[in-house]
Amino acid sequence: MEPDLAQLRALAATVDTGSFEAAASALHLTPSAVSQRIKALETSVGQVLVRRTKPTATTDAGERYLRLARQIDSLVRSAAQLSPTDASETFVTVPLAVNSDSLATWVLPALAGIPVSIAFDLHREDQDHSADLLRAGTVMAAITTDSRAVQGCTVERLGTMRYRALASPDFVARWFQHGVTKDALAHAPLVVFDRKDDLQDRYLRSRGTRGIAPPRHHVPGSADFSEAVRLGLGWGMVPDQQSASGLGDGTLVDFDPDRHIDVTLHWQQWTLRTPALDAIADAIRTAAAEHLSR
Repeated sequence: MEPDLAQLRALAATVDTGSFEAAASALHLTPSAVSQRIKALETSVGQVLVRRTKPTATTDAGERYLRLARQIDSLVRSAAQLSPTDASETFVTVPLAVNSDSLATWVLPALAGIPVSIAFDLHREDQDHSADLLRAGTVMAAITTDSRAVQGCTVERLGTMRYRALASPDFVARWFQHGVTKDALAHAPLVVFDRKDDLQDRYLRSRGTRGIAPPRHHVPGSADFSEAVRLGLGWGMVPDQQSASGLGDGTLVDFDPDRHIDVTLHWQQWTLRTPALDAIADAIRTAAAEHLSR
């Protein structure tokens, strides 16, 4: 047996909504009907595809069929899409994974120029981990540091974001009055985006300070992160795209100007070609060429 479209849609809805009941509501079916479609799909492929947890999730085998479900749905929606001038216009939803710093600086303006018939489902994920969402079939494309193409995807280099070690003038005067020493770095508070953010630790390792554990502020918002650094809560690695105004007006100081960290970003997308995905890829390439270092 081969999976049919109704079964694949039931799989995607169950994973997206987190439960059979919510999937039933989204598909205008009964929970029993959704469950039967999932069981029929699992029977046809001979594997368990959905973990019956709260929320529901795919098994390793289920990831492949979830990606298939999204690809087929994307093709169906693209084929059914009407002219943008039509009052009954059909929207195509494209899920994307974007790192927070790119989202806060150059990606949103790029997406603003996309035709209104495309809707975005943006997943904010660290650039070092966004490829995982591609493997899971959760997103159709991602901005990632991974230069190796995920199976079923193409990859191209976008450019580099440069991060510098910045702090407020008062912070530098207090913590680095005798220079950026190992002892000073061991005690000076730092700001991190979240527990996946290792840019500050990469900087510390570049200074030969392995094993130190300075105090940390966790600030999970790109704009809030740079504001926390500007306000003197701690030092942090801030991208050039966010630091120009602060360096210009003196509210931020590059306290170690001979060092920086470059993060090379890549665009990975499904090999599946649709007008919506092509339009987004073109907009991302254009914006990256303007805002990222080559």
